[in-house]
Amino acid sequence: MKASLLMKIFFVLPLLLFVDYLIMALLGCTTCLFGFGNDFYCGPFCLAGKIILALSAIFFGYLIYPDIKAIFKSKKNGEAS
Repeated sequence: MKASLLMKIFFVLPLLLFVDYLIMALLGCTTCLFGFGNDFYCGPFCLAGKIILALSAIFFGYLIYPDIKAIFKSKKNGEAS
């Protein structure tokens, strides 16, 4: 495997998930501060979490796509003389 792909998997992915966690924690604390009820956490909060996680997954897929493409790209051999 390429070093850049390994770096993205072992450093960028955990960082991205940690940022998602911080966003959801800040959103939860903010909504609690403003007095949103329990119904909010069962509906829109879960939907926001799913959207944030899906956007992160799409972004990570976009980041690693060139590396995956380079691994599976077949090299053409030159013609024999």
